[in-house]
Amino acid sequence: MAPTPYIQPVSKSTTVFKDDIFKGKVLFCTGGGSGICKGMTEAVMRHGANAAIVGRKFDRLTAAAKELESLTGKVCLPVQADVRKPESIREAVRQTIEKFGRIDFVINGAAGNFLAPIGGLSENAFRTVIEIDLLGSYHTIKATLPYVRESKGAYINVSTTIQYHGTAYQAHVSAAKAGIDALNRVVAVEEGPRGVRSNVLSPGPISGTEGMERLTATDESGKLLVPHEPAPAGRMGTVEDCGSFTVFLFSDVASYVSGGVFVLDGAHENVRNQMVPYPEAVLDPEAFKKKLAQAQEKIDAKAKSKL
Repeated sequence: MAPTPYIQPVSKSTTVFKDDIFKGKVLFCTGGGSGICKGMTEAVMRHGANAAIVGRKFDRLTAAAKELESLTGKVCLPVQADVRKPESIREAVRQTIEKFGRIDFVINGAAGNFLAPIGGLSENAFRTVIEIDLLGSYHTIKATLPYVRESKGAYINVSTTIQYHGTAYQAHVSAAKAGIDALNRVVAVEEGPRGVRSNVLSPGPISGTEGMERLTATDESGKLLVPHEPAPAGRMGTVEDCGSFTVFLFSDVASYVSGGVFVLDGAHENVRNQMVPYPEAVLDPEAFKKKLAQAQEKIDAKAKSKL
C-alpha cells in the first residue's frame, strides 16, 4: 500500500502573531472588495489596523466593508475608484487621509483576467489588463507614496505565478504581472533609503475564489478539461494562507524583507500543467472557445442563483 501524502495544515495568523501588532496603523487596499485581497485586508484588520478598500463596484465594497468591520471590530472605509485613472486614485487617497489621517500599508490588488489566445486577444483587451494591473499599481504607488514615506510603511503588490513559465491563453496577464514584479524591485531600491519596503506576493491556485472558478477550464458538465495536479503541499492554497503571509510581510519581523517576490503555492509551480488543454486549445481556439462559453453560462447561472 502506497504511503499517504502529507497535507500541510492551514493556520490563521492570529495563532502566531499578537492581535494588536498593527494597532493605530491604516491599510489602503485596491481590489479589497472580494477574493484574495479581501482576505488579506481581513487578516491585517484582525491585528488592529483600520482599512480603506478601493474598487469600482460601490455596492460590493459597502457590503465587504460592513462584513470586515463585523469580523474584526475595526473600521473599514469603502471608497469607489478606478485604478486606471490617476485622479480617481488620488481622490481615494484623499478620502482615506481625511478619515484616518495616515496610510501605513498598501496592497496593490486590483486585477483583471480571462482566458484568451494571442490570436483572439484584441488590442483593447490586452491594454485593459495592462491598465488595471500594471498602470493601476503604478498610479496607486504614486498617489500613496508621500504618506507611506511619512509612516515608514510598506507595499505588497499582488502578482501571480503564470508569468514564470510560458502559459497559453495568458499573454495579457503574464505581461502585466511581469511588469509588476519589475516595478516592485525599483520601488524597493528607490524608496528603501526613505524607510519604505516593497514586496510581491504571488499566489498560486487559491480555492474558493471567483478568479479560480473563472480561470478553470471545464466542459459543459463541469468536468475539468485539464485536471488539477496536486501541489507538493498536499492541498490547494486558501485565502487564509494569503492573509497570514500578508501579516508577516507588513510586520516588524519582516523589516529586512524588501524587493522580494514571494511565491505562495505549496511548490505547485514546479509541477503544474498548462491552464488549458495543450496543444488542442492553441491549434483550434474556436472549438475551445465554444466549450468555455458553454461552461461560463453555467458558472454565471450559478452565481446569479446565489444573489
